[in-house]
Amino acid sequence: MIGSVVRTGWMNLRRDRAAWMLSFVVPIVFFSIFASIFGAQRRSTPRVTVVVVDEDRSERSKRLVDALRAETALKVLDAADAQAAEATVRKGDAPVALIIPKGFGATQISFGAGGPNAPAFRLLRDPADMIAEQVLSGMLQKTLFVGMPDMMINSGINDLERYGGPLTPQQRDNLTKLSAALQHRTPKTQSSDSATLVKIAVTDVVGDSKKNPIIAFYGAGVGVMFLLFTASGAGGALLDEVESGTLDRILSTRVSMLKLLLGKLVYLWTLGVMQLIVMFVWGALVFGLPLMSHLAGFAIMTAATALTCAAFGLFLASATRTRAQLSALSTLAVLTISALGGSMFPRFLMSEKLQKASLVLFNSWALDGFINVFWRELPLTSVVLPVAVLIAWAVVFFFAARQLTRRWESI
Repeated sequence: MIGSVVRTGWMNLRRDRAAWMLSFVVPIVFFSIFASIFGAQRRSTPRVTVVVVDEDRSERSKRLVDALRAETALKVLDAADAQAAEATVRKGDAPVALIIPKGFGATQISFGAGGPNAPAFRLLRDPADMIAEQVLSGMLQKTLFVGMPDMMINSGINDLERYGGPLTPQQRDNLTKLSAALQHRTPKTQSSDSATLVKIAVTDVVGDSKKNPIIAFYGAGVGVMFLLFTASGAGGALLDEVESGTLDRILSTRVSMLKLLLGKLVYLWTLGVMQLIVMFVWGALVFGLPLMSHLAGFAIMTAATALTCAAFGLFLASATRTRAQLSALSTLAVLTISALGGSMFPRFLMSEKLQKASLVLFNSWALDGFINVFWRELPLTSVVLPVAVLIAWAVVFFFAARQLTRRWESI
C-alpha cells in the first residue's frame, strides 16, 4: 500500500506541471542565478568603475594614473576637476572617484601614510556600494608599492641620510641606479604591507544627510518586488471568471474584452499605487524614510511602476489557463526578474555584462527611478527615461494580454 501511495504521488506530480515547475525548475533557475553572480566574484576581483582627477599634473601623478588604468580590476574614467567627478558619482555613473592631490609628485612615500605633511588622497564615494571604496583603496596602495617602487627607494635614501648620516658618492650612485632600474621594471608580486603608504580621506557624496540611508536605498527594491506578486495574484481573477463562466456572461453584454481588460488594468493600477503608498508611509513613520521631501518624484515613479506591474499581471494571467499554472509561472517570473533586476541584492554586485543585460528588465528601470529620487536626490528630469521605459513595457504587456485573451472571445 505504501508503494501504491508513492506511485500515485509521482503520477500526480507528473500531470501537475505547476507543481513540477515549482519543485524542479524554480530551484535550478535560482541556483544558476546566484551561482553566476557570486561564483564569478571568487575567480577575480570585482571590476570597479572609478573617476580619476589629477590635480597634481606631475610626472609621478601621470605614472600613477597610467598604473591604475592598467589594473584589470579598475575601469578608469577621466574628469576635469573634483566637481565633475562628484557629479558623476552622484548621478550613479561611477561608485567612487579618486582625487590625486597637489604636491603628490613632490612628496616622498614611506610607511606611516607618507608622513604628517603628506597631502591626502580624496575618495568621493557612493556608500551604497561598499565594495568599490575598499577595492580602489587597496588597488591604490598596491599600485604605489608595486608599480612605483622607485618612490619608495628615494624616500628610504633620504630617511637613511637623515637618521644615519650622509652617504658616500658611490653608495648614493648605486642606490640611484637601483631606483632607476625599479622604475622601469614590470612588477610581478604584491605586498600586503602597503596599507598605510598614503593618507586617504573618504567623503560620502550621497546619503550622508539621511537618517537611515539603507532604508532609502533598499525600500524601492522591496516595494517593486511585492508589487509584482500582488499584481500577478490579483490578475488571476480573470482566470476565475473563465472557469466559473462569468466571463461569457460579461462578454454577452455591451462590455467588450478590451473594455474589460482596461477596467482590470485600472483596478490593478490603483491597487499597486495604494500598496506603494502604504509601504512608503510606513517607512517614513517608522524608519525615517524622507518621503515628504520627495513627494513629486515618488508620485511619478509610483504611477509608472504600478501601471507596468498591473499590465504585467494581466499578461501572466492571459498566458495561463488555470490558477495553479499562474501561481507557478508568476513565482518563477517574479523571483527571477527580482533577482536579476536588483530587488533582492544590488546590481553592482553583478558582473558588468549581467548589469547591462538586466537593463532589459522593467523592474531595474523602476528601481533606478526610485533610487534617483530617494537616494541620489536628483532633479525630476532624472526619472524621464525610467518612466518612458516603464510606460513602453506597460503598452507591450497590455497589447500581449489583449492578443492572448482573444481565445476566450471565440468560446
